[in-house]
Parts: sequence; structure tokens; C-alpha cells
Amino acid sequence: MKFNTTPMTFPKFPRRLAATATVLAATAGLTACGAAGAGDDEEFPSSQVEIIVPWAAGGATDLTTRQLATLAEDTCGVRMMITNKTGAAGAVGHQAMADAEPDGYTVGAATVEVSILNHLGNTEITPEDLQGVIRFQSTPSVLAVSPDSPYQTFDDLVKGMKNGDEVRVATNGRGGIWDIAARGLAQEIGVEFKQYAPFNGSAEMIPAVLGGQVEALTPSGAEMQSQLNTGELRGLVSMSPERFEVFPDIPTTHEEGADWDAANWFGIVVPEGTPEDRVQKLNDCFAEAARSDTFQSFMKKQGYGSEIVESEEFEQFMDDEFTRFGELVDRIY
Repeated sequence: MKFNTTPMTFPKFPRRLAATATVLAATAGLTACGAAGAGDDEEFPSSQVEIIVPWAAGGATDLTTRQLATLAEDTCGVRMMITNKTGAAGAVGHQAMADAEPDGYTVGAATVEVSILNHLGNTEITPEDLQGVIRFQSTPSVLAVSPDSPYQTFDDLVKGMKNGDEVRVATNGRGGIWDIAARGLAQEIGVEFKQYAPFNGSAEMIPAVLGGQVEALTPSGAEMQSQLNTGELRGLVSMSPERFEVFPDIPTTHEEGADWDAANWFGIVVPEGTPEDRVQKLNDCFAEAARSDTFQSFMKKQGYGSEIVESEEFEQFMDDEFTRFGELVDRIY
């Protein structure tokens, strides 16, 4: 299965071999020059680590990353500084992560968009430009409706749409993960929504549903946690293989006979070519922070899933996501 990128006329090393070759070359070069700072550094990290967040302050990525960074100051033993680099639907920040010096002192809070944007023609960056450290959050999309909706269940909604009901759904616009969630689900159940109405996040989507501008919405359950808990919104289905622990009463797409998943995820990454020993040290100290009772309690309270996926598995996950979204973008747009 090929990535949807510019064709190359020469063979590529496998991702892990390429990274290893880069590290060896860099280490050899620095040794020859007598420079310090390449791999095999027992003192790393010994100074401040910058974390690039590709979204604005106050958003979900920013809030969860700041909480993780606060705890990682103790586990990593250095100060963590957050820098928000926004724009182009996350492309600006992700590019800044890839362009940073591969020394482990600049890391990024990558999000699912790094696996999507290239396929939309918005950026040349792909997961191969980054090396995974740890994935610390993954929260599925939830299809929800207003409490006075005639659709009490997901099956009611599907039957209604197949019988000609015109259902409009609020999403976060073309290429957004929640737009892909809605369109992919529609293809899986074999019927389209009347309209995929674009909004600037769940803060706009929720009033649109409650005000009758649209009949449904598909952000993460975390972004609707308050409304789902109070009954202001009714969750019909979670787009996940297993029930989301924060909303155990909402059935999954798989339970409803739809083989479809969609989730937003965040993870710590470094530029490709960062020495492996430094990646491992970052993995260890960020994983310790992420597994702490304090962080797990924070994530649960905020409504986010916080299953920890470490470095090599996270890298493979990003590659798989890139392939998956390449196929989806071609199919749904």
C-alpha cells in the first residue's frame, strides 16, 4: 500500500533503518569534530525542553500538553516550555516540529492532522518527518443529537435516513477529523447526510444542534462531556471498537454493525534523526508522567482517553494512520 505523496525515483530505507542510519552518521560526524550533544549522553536532558503545540492556547491539545509538561518537569528533571505555533489547520506547527534541531531539546505535540494534511495538499509533511516518543491521548468521535430529536438510537437514525429523512450534521470542515468521521460513517452505513455543515469547533457545533440549524454533530465525546452528562445532548454511537470508558452507556459503531472508527489523538514527537538514546530517555520520562495518577485523573475528569502508546508502537501507529487517511481522503472527497 503506497503513501499518497510525490513519487520518488529512488528506493527509500525502511523508516527504522533510515532513522538508525541518520543517527549513526550524525554521531560519527560529531565525534570527528569533537562536538558534544549527539547520542549516548548520560546527562540528557540537562536544560530546558521546548514543546511545540500546533494549536491555540486553551484548546484541547494545549491544555492536555501543558498538564503533561508540568508533571514531566519532575520526571524528566528539566523545565518544559510550551510554544504555540498555529495556522493552516495545524500544518504550521507540525512543520516547525519537523524543522527543529534533532537534538531532543525541541519536541512537538503532534495530533491526528499530521496523518491527514499531506493528503489534502496542504503541506508536504508526513509522519516520516517525525519520530514518535509517546502517544498520550486518543478520544473517539461521538455522533450525538439534541434531546428532543426523534432519533432515540443510532438504528433509528440510520432507518430514518434510509427512508428519506434529511439529516444535516455539524463537522469541523473539509479534512477535519470530525468531518472525516461523519463522511466515513455515512459511507459505511450506505447513506449520506443531507449536509456536512462546517463550524469552527464544538463550541459552535453544539449551539447549532440545540438551535435546530443541524440535526447531529460528530466531535469527540470529551468536547461534549458536560452536555452528554446533563442530557442536553444524546449520544447515539461512539466511533470506536470498544465502549469509551468516559461514556460507557453509549454503544459503539461495531456494536451497531458499522465497521468504522474515528478518533482524535495527541502524542509527543521529535524531528526524524534525533538520537535513539535521547528518544528513549524522553519516552521514559514522559511515559512516567503520563501514567501518573495525577495525569490519569486529569484526563478522565476532562473526558479524554489516555491509553499510553510508547515510541516504536507509536511510530508504527502514525504510519498506519497516514496510509489509512490517504485511502479515506481519496474516497470521501
